[in-house]
Amino acid sequence: MKTTLMTVVFSALSLSAFLSTAHADDDIREMKTLSEGLGLISLEEAKSKALEARPGVIEDADLEDRDFSKGWDYEFEIVDVDGNEWEVYIDAKTGEVRKIEKDWF
Repeated sequence: MKTTLMTVVFSALSLSAFLSTAHADDDIREMKTLSEGLGLISLEEAKSKALEARPGVIEDADLEDRDFSKGWDYEFEIVDVDGNEWEVYIDAKTGEVRKIEKDWF
């Protein structure tokens, strides 16, 4: 019984990790397709600029439409060495750092 329960839990966790990875891969493909189609800087270039602005580990990345045709931003969630979480916004057209905000819980 205990082995069966552990197998079910492990299987559920494995499926969850797989689905999470598959979703992340879809997000990355979508960002690359949008950036190429709209003439934006690459995700890799934006990551580099975000980490220059706020060193740490990138936890999440998104490509966001900025208020009705005012442009696009790459939004990065970065955790610094002290465990603080930051949101760094990179203009997806110019590569300029638009905003850095500390993420307050």
